[in-house]
Amino acid sequence: MRARLFAHPGFVVGAVIVGAVVLMAAVSYVWTPYDPTFVDASSRLLSPSWSHPFGTDKFGRDVFSQILMGSRTTLFVGFVAVGVAAAVGVPLGIVSAMAPRYVDEPLMRGSDLLLAFPALLLAIMFSAVYGASTLTAMVAIGIASIPSFARVIRSGALQVMRQEYVLAARVAGRGPVAVGVRHVLPNVASLVIVQASVSFAIAVLAEAALSYLGLGTPPPTPSWGRMLQESQELLFVAPRLSVFPGAAIALAVLGFNLLGDGLRDVLDPRLEDQR
Repeated sequence: MRARLFAHPGFVVGAVIVGAVVLMAAVSYVWTPYDPTFVDASSRLLSPSWSHPFGTDKFGRDVFSQILMGSRTTLFVGFVAVGVAAAVGVPLGIVSAMAPRYVDEPLMRGSDLLLAFPALLLAIMFSAVYGASTLTAMVAIGIASIPSFARVIRSGALQVMRQEYVLAARVAGRGPVAVGVRHVLPNVASLVIVQASVSFAIAVLAEAALSYLGLGTPPPTPSWGRMLQESQELLFVAPRLSVFPGAAIALAVLGFNLLGDGLRDVLDPRLEDQR
């Protein structure tokens, strides 16, 4: 399995990019070239140099330090949002697959309704009630991602439920909880991993969009999305201020997407059979 993973070029590239983002976040806990929230009016809009590799913004803050700190915020929101979605969506998908039709149908129709509800509108509603914050972004993104997990896991669980070992376990008198935990969940774990990596990319993009609109992480905490929002008025004066956070967001999303595609290609036996 490990050899097949590292032989997949998409997985390798995605793993390198994701590893770089994680490394940036880890380094930001112990070191940044400058305080990313320190305002220095005398250093406004400095061009990239040895002392400021990415230059400074309109407040004199070091852009490279903000990129490092912003990676921490992005990963934190992604981990929590995907964790919330998986914690609710995975059990929901398994229950829907194992339950009778009169239980399965309402669960899936409710999932379809939530899937059709725009995540951005959900975030706006949460912000109006609880105020714009990192917690608001995490909850909104997590709730919006629940249907994706539920539908994917339900599809995999339905296939597992048709296997002979599951039928034997049910004939032997094992209850639905025991069957779900001991037989269904381990066999859909690969689907959970793949969906989590893909959903993480969506969460990174969603967090950036919410911060750009002022509905995510509030200042002075650095955020890639808010860095884009602050740089838009200087787009023709200092375009680099939008290039660096924009490239960081694009690379992070690309990395998690490639990682998810690689895991899917290797872990999904149906794709292997087609090849």
